[in-house]
Amino acid sequence: MRQRKLDHKRWITGCMAALILFLQTGCWSKDEIEDLSIYVGMALDLPYETVLERKMDQLGSDYRKRNHISFTLQIVDKQSEAKSGDTKDDPTSKPYLNISETGDSLFEMIREFAARLERPVIGHHLKVIVINESLSRRYSMNNLLSFMLRDNDIRLNCLVMMSSGTARKVMEAKGNAIIPSFRLNGMVDNRYRTLKIIPPVSLSKLESQMNAHASYLLQNVIAVNGEVKFSGAAVILGKTQKFIGRLTEEELLGTIWLTGEGKGGVVKSYDPKTKQVITYELKSMKSKIKSRVVNGKISFHVSIESEGRLIEEWMERNEPIDDEFIIRAENAASKEVQRLIKLGLNKIQNRYKADVVGFGTRLSIEHPKVWKQVKGNWDETFSQVPITYDVKLKISETGSKQGH
Repeated sequence: MRQRKLDHKRWITGCMAALILFLQTGCWSKDEIEDLSIYVGMALDLPYETVLERKMDQLGSDYRKRNHISFTLQIVDKQSEAKSGDTKDDPTSKPYLNISETGDSLFEMIREFAARLERPVIGHHLKVIVINESLSRRYSMNNLLSFMLRDNDIRLNCLVMMSSGTARKVMEAKGNAIIPSFRLNGMVDNRYRTLKIIPPVSLSKLESQMNAHASYLLQNVIAVNGEVKFSGAAVILGKTQKFIGRLTEEELLGTIWLTGEGKGGVVKSYDPKTKQVITYELKSMKSKIKSRVVNGKISFHVSIESEGRLIEEWMERNEPIDDEFIIRAENAASKEVQRLIKLGLNKIQNRYKADVVGFGTRLSIEHPKVWKQVKGNWDETFSQVPITYDVKLKISETGSKQGH
């Protein structure tokens, strides 16, 4: 009897295991990767029709639309890889294909590519979206990104950037060894080297900012002859969700020091005694924003601390580094950071009236009742609020030239 029950349990277990095998779906799509056009980058620009589009229109390919936006997809070109084996050996072959369409519906343009390509396009591996600042000045981010946020093909960890030039140019590279979208995605990881790269802004993070009607920064990228550089940041105004202006590289540095979100970088200053260059490399950065409300009046104070190393100095006689010089170097670096903060704060508070640092967030935590009264028009209120700050930089390493 006991053996019969054991055999019965084994039979049931075997049936369940067989059923589970039938339920396994594997890949959700029946399409093989070789049969798809995988796009990894998007560029959104003011309307311009390429030469190819104009010629097709002349031959009767035009359809009912308004030319409001030009849309470029960057597709990983599997065919060129298969033909050449290694694109580095063929100077005319690139590992990607850029294809553009002009119209007024991003989704319609995506589907229009089906009439131009032998393989359907799919966005599961989209890495980056680059938007032209002039286009963002005309249309809100809600409009420009509505399709991307609704499309199940596109992952929300895709990064969003701004370009002060033509976004399509950012999707081009000199030579044939680089896929531009992968290059941009990789450059973001260099934050531990420089303060000029802001924390990455993904679609999911951007969606929360838009829903909160908050102001924020997007990394600005420029392109020249196939080369690109992260240069400054675009300011998106919370109320309109449109581009309002750009921070220069120095102004961006100032806002990074206010947020304390830097991973690594340098501060170049000048020794007040010798007038020579001193370079401070930061190892850590901390920023603490404190809000105050006195008699209904709001103010903020920011305490900034950093620890780092003296990485370069141009002392003419190669003198040993003594305590007096370290104090001068720390003071010089601190004054330089204060100069940068003043530049950045003046731009975001007085000119753009956009809180991209997070002062409002701190106020909502420390004084929620006051925040409820001002959050409806916070950016305007922010432009009138007094903000003070202090900076303390400490040199903890000087290298082998330390004096004894």
